[in-house]
Amino acid sequence: MAPRNLTGFDMKEFKAAASPSSVWAKKDPWARNETWRYTGPFTRWNRFKRVFPGLGTATVLFAGYCIYEHFSPPDEHSHGHGQAGHGDAHH
Repeated sequence: MAPRNLTGFDMKEFKAAASPSSVWAKKDPWARNETWRYTGPFTRWNRFKRVFPGLGTATVLFAGYCIYEHFSPPDEHSHGHGQAGHGDAHH
């Protein structure tokens, strides 16, 4: 004797209904009205890009600044403590 399904849930029917080409999707009167939400400028990637509009530009500029600071020569007017004449009169 096969086990009885007390809940009435049928996995085969669920998988068939979940597929995009299912009969249920074709009969859904709201499916056409909902498709615009996930196409064109409203795709998941485009919505994510618009959350932080200047993040890409800021990241590139900050990386360029860090590279410039790393490879630029040191400042010639350093404030070292061993130099005579600069700050000795302020005791």
